[in-house]
Amino acid sequence: MDTCACALELLGMFVYVGAWLCALATTIMPQWLTMSTELLAIESYELGLWETCVVQEVGGMECRSYDSLLGLSYDLKLARIFMCISLATGLLGILLAIPGLYLVNSCKGQGGYRTKRMLTVTGGVLGMLAGVLCLIPVSYVAHLAVLQFFDETVPDVVPRWEFGDALFCGWVGGFLLIVAGLLLVSSCLCSQTEAQPVLQRRYQVRSTDISPRKRSEYV
Repeated sequence: MDTCACALELLGMFVYVGAWLCALATTIMPQWLTMSTELLAIESYELGLWETCVVQEVGGMECRSYDSLLGLSYDLKLARIFMCISLATGLLGILLAIPGLYLVNSCKGQGGYRTKRMLTVTGGVLGMLAGVLCLIPVSYVAHLAVLQFFDETVPDVVPRWEFGDALFCGWVGGFLLIVAGLLLVSSCLCSQTEAQPVLQRRYQVRSTDISPRKRSEYV
């Protein structure tokens, strides 16, 4: 296998695992949206998928989980569903891509190289799908926050939700998941293009070995 394809595989797997951890942190973090008021400058609020938190400069942070799933807003429900599906898809892609790595001793026997390449491509495609599923809820929640922030019908004195750290972490994780999937698929394409000249050389060597035998038989 070509060294370039091997390097792409390793780079893709490192980015894959790091991006999946970013998506996991995005799902767990309560800082999806933040809000601070001018009346209480020492106190701010944080909104996440699983809990809301009150942050005080003196008393620290106090979080409370949501009482009921049915009482959640539809955007939080969709964000939960998409992020959980993204994590499951990304984890499945990692588990499929690891046996397909060239450095991993697996899929022996006839057709093993094709099986490893299929596993790597499948893991890469699942990584790109996980990245898209991660970017959808993050971008949608950010879009709703922008609409509410610039809503002219709401008085200026009313506090508004702003972007939290989890949104930026989610954007980074989703983008890196797509990049990791592209790297894995590209490594398979590079190895495929390198395998064709090798097969042609073997065919040429075999043909040159057979031709002198035929000539000797005729003589």
